[in-house]
Amino acid sequence: MARRTVLVAGGVAVTAVGVAGALSVNASAQENAPRPHPPKPTASGEACYTLTSELTEGPYYIDADKIRRDVTEDQEGIPLTLDLKVIDADTCRPLRNAAVDIWHCNATGVYSGYESTGGGGGPAPTGAPPSGTPTGTPTGGPPGGGGGHQEPTDDDRFLRGTWHTDRHGQVTFRTVFPGWYQGRCVHIHVKVHVDGEWTDAGYEGGHTCHTGQLFFDEKSVIATSILEPYVSNTATRTTLTEDGIYPQNGHAGGLLYLQYDRRHIGRGVHGHLTLGVAPDETNDGEGGGGPGGPGPSASASPSASAS
Repeated sequence: MARRTVLVAGGVAVTAVGVAGALSVNASAQENAPRPHPPKPTASGEACYTLTSELTEGPYYIDADKIRRDVTEDQEGIPLTLDLKVIDADTCRPLRNAAVDIWHCNATGVYSGYESTGGGGGPAPTGAPPSGTPTGTPTGGPPGGGGGHQEPTDDDRFLRGTWHTDRHGQVTFRTVFPGWYQGRCVHIHVKVHVDGEWTDAGYEGGHTCHTGQLFFDEKSVIATSILEPYVSNTATRTTLTEDGIYPQNGHAGGLLYLQYDRRHIGRGVHGHLTLGVAPDETNDGEGGGGPGGPGPSASASPSASAS
């Protein structure tokens, strides 16, 4: 399948939320401040919104082959509603009909499509659950953090999906709170594609203007780690400040605003963030990772007919 061609496999599916499916996804308490509004353009014509950091694509990207908003499938975990708004960082105008991809590992650190090779942290071992504070700092390159795309080893596609932004630049996904694997903090990958065409087959052509990652504060991660199925994940957990990919710059680096009931996080989490992008640039995330991330590519993303 072409790397920039989207095919609808079996239509749009509405899926279950797993073990926490019956729990509400609406938070009853705010974990962070209310959603900020983008600043207005200045009279001098300067950029009105901070560009969201460009970060590495990682090795486990599969190009937009599930057109859906609910990516949960049969994965167990705490329900997560993810609201993203995509705007032009220069004009603050929303980007309508952009294609947004998300993908992330499950509660035990495994990426779909790569289960036979471990796909991140690999299947969760048995034993005592992880503590809130990791022991030691991982050495070497973080699994799933650097470049070097790997071809999928199986046909599973849970916790992956693509959907279009509305006229306000907004898109909503339903998924589960991610787990972790050794070498990386808890995160979700995201891409934004523009200038393509939505057809009966999906989304074709255009280019990738943003490749980034979305992050979770430590308080929320620790709260999930004592619940099933996260408690079964005994991989060494990297904190947000230890992570080698997160640029340590707050919401501009992808840190989500979160809302949930602090006493009952298992009922569901709501995360939201505005992504300020440069729609005329190409940022495919294939140039490596780390703070600062890869710069814009010199050429456009592959077309629908490319391999």
